[in-house]
Amino acid sequence: MTVSAGDAGLAIASEGLTKRFRGGQLAVSDLSLEVPRGSVYGFLGPNGSGKTTTIRMLLGLAFPTSGTAELLGVKVPGHANQVLSRVGSLVEGPAFYPFLSGWDNLARYDAADASASPKTAKARIGEALERVGLSNAARKRFRNYSLGMKQRLAIAAGLLQPRDLIILDEPTNGLDPQGTREVRSLIRHIAADGITVFVSSHLLAEVEQVSSHVGVMRGGKLVFQGSLPDLRRTGTARISVRTADEEAASAVFARLGLADSATVPGTASAALGDAEPEKVCAELVHAGVGVRGLSVETPSLEDLFVGLTGEGFDVER
Repeated sequence: MTVSAGDAGLAIASEGLTKRFRGGQLAVSDLSLEVPRGSVYGFLGPNGSGKTTTIRMLLGLAFPTSGTAELLGVKVPGHANQVLSRVGSLVEGPAFYPFLSGWDNLARYDAADASASPKTAKARIGEALERVGLSNAARKRFRNYSLGMKQRLAIAAGLLQPRDLIILDEPTNGLDPQGTREVRSLIRHIAADGITVFVSSHLLAEVEQVSSHVGVMRGGKLVFQGSLPDLRRTGTARISVRTADEEAASAVFARLGLADSATVPGTASAALGDAEPEKVCAELVHAGVGVRGLSVETPSLEDLFVGLTGEGFDVER
């Protein structure tokens, strides 16, 4: 049964969304997105995993080979004209006139929007610049903006009209740490106003710090979708004991039914499962195993993402 954005309280919904290019390359395969209204949905995956192609299909910039999609309960691309005025977006970087000021660039964006009233343009431009923290740089030429300021101006362009959904494609790509923090903070402020934010990224830290839900792409396929706590629960905690008798410790793990036991000199470990670490420790001591140290290690988000995609992520920011 097709998931409807309107029926399920979803800002974005797709069913079997697929894009195959003329040369035969399958960019996106059988994608079924469920983006809750009011969420910050991190669309994560390595470069080339199909994120931008998906966004272009959602915005009507590319047509799917098969499958369906809805934005805010409206089918796209067929009825995109009914809903895109409620959707702000930043796709593949900002495009502005370098010799014009931030204000004048936004004024030209606004004038090109047939649904925007010229009577309220000044107020709306001022409000958009204030929301992204660029009021003091409104009259500064775009070419003199930092990269972070340029990205924030692009987001301001998407906020010139009231929006229910903002779609951002790699909004921190190429930014220095300060610029990244600025955009991250802006995403939080937008979400605090009740706007759904769909943000694609290959930066793990960005997704972890701002998102309530995530979708993970690999080779054009969605390999995980859910809340961040749901993702964390997919990992298996391991118990590790430092001991001079790792073989005996491994035998205790086996007797307790702990799976995936492994030993290296001085250490034995196993998947903890539902066992309680305190009881495992007590059993080790009772069996005469000399316990020098005991720890429980849960997989990091980086470990989980690598396991899902088979590739590492940029986690430096």
